[in-house]
Amino acid sequence: MKKLQFHPCGNFKQRYEEELRIFETDFGRLWLIVGALVLFGIVPFVSSPYLLYVINMTGIAAIGAMGLNILIGYTGLISLGHGAFIGVGAYAGAILATRLGFPFWLAIPSAGLITAGVGMIFGLPSGRLKGLYLTIATLAGQIIIEYVLLRWESLTRGTMGITLPTASLLGMELIDDRDFFYVIYVVLVAVTFITVNIMRTRYGRAFIAIRDNDRAAEGMGIPIFPYKLLAFSISSFYAGVAGSLWAYYMISITSEPFSLSLSVEYIAMVIIGGLGSIPGSIFGAVFIIGLNELLRSATDLFMSMPVFRGFGLNLASLREFAFGLAIVLFILFEPKGLAEIWRIIRSNFRLWPFSY
Repeated sequence: MKKLQFHPCGNFKQRYEEELRIFETDFGRLWLIVGALVLFGIVPFVSSPYLLYVINMTGIAAIGAMGLNILIGYTGLISLGHGAFIGVGAYAGAILATRLGFPFWLAIPSAGLITAGVGMIFGLPSGRLKGLYLTIATLAGQIIIEYVLLRWESLTRGTMGITLPTASLLGMELIDDRDFFYVIYVVLVAVTFITVNIMRTRYGRAFIAIRDNDRAAEGMGIPIFPYKLLAFSISSFYAGVAGSLWAYYMISITSEPFSLSLSVEYIAMVIIGGLGSIPGSIFGAVFIIGLNELLRSATDLFMSMPVFRGFGLNLASLREFAFGLAIVLFILFEPKGLAEIWRIIRSNFRLWPFSY
């Protein structure tokens, strides 16, 4: 009589070592290698300059969104000041480079550390506030930082802005989009790897415990306030790195882009991509940057047609409306965001042809 063999239709973990693996299967590791080869070996050479610019901006946004996801998605602390922290990182990198002569490779992490310190200062209210009150406190931080960036002219040069020197790394100048592509995406890969490992440690588990029930977490011996400050500092560090990369990439900066509107964009990235999901931060950045470029292209198209010029002017002011509508639709129809959609698609491929 022939012996029946049963094959599992999913990943079943039998040891704690399997639970701690970053990549569960050899198939996942293979696709990671293939994806890295395509990303670094093909994409920069087949993309047009405009497309490469969009890809670079998406990478920078993904770094900042990952930091905000640590704060909102993993720790449950809502912040409306992330755009201002991006600005702090941009100005910190610019000032370190122009006034103190910091090289590119040192200015980026230093700007992240300065922004982390600023983030901890504005995270102090989290010791006594939470929910709506903490959100209002971070909104106040956004307004204060905006004012400082604009009015402290002796440091930030106010409306004149700051022009950065050409970035150089390992003796090579970063002069075009392709050069910056490799730097931005190496940083993004490093930040993603660090974030995955943070969430596997006791710090990441403490963040999740605070998010789920802060009183129960405190009852289990987790010091709530230090961990909240740590979440603010890590989130702000990522924002500082993203902001300083953005400053070097754009060559010159002013305070105008780092407004409340930018903070809303980053919140939209986190919600649409998926709260508490590391891939969701990247998906959200791709969606929002893509939506931005789509609206800009549509506006330019209608503005070029005299008959639709009035409609084009109205379309240019609908960006915030589009973000708000996208957030509402995702909350209604897919609260877990694009990361959940990707998980469902991946599961269907993994379990095919079985429906369970």
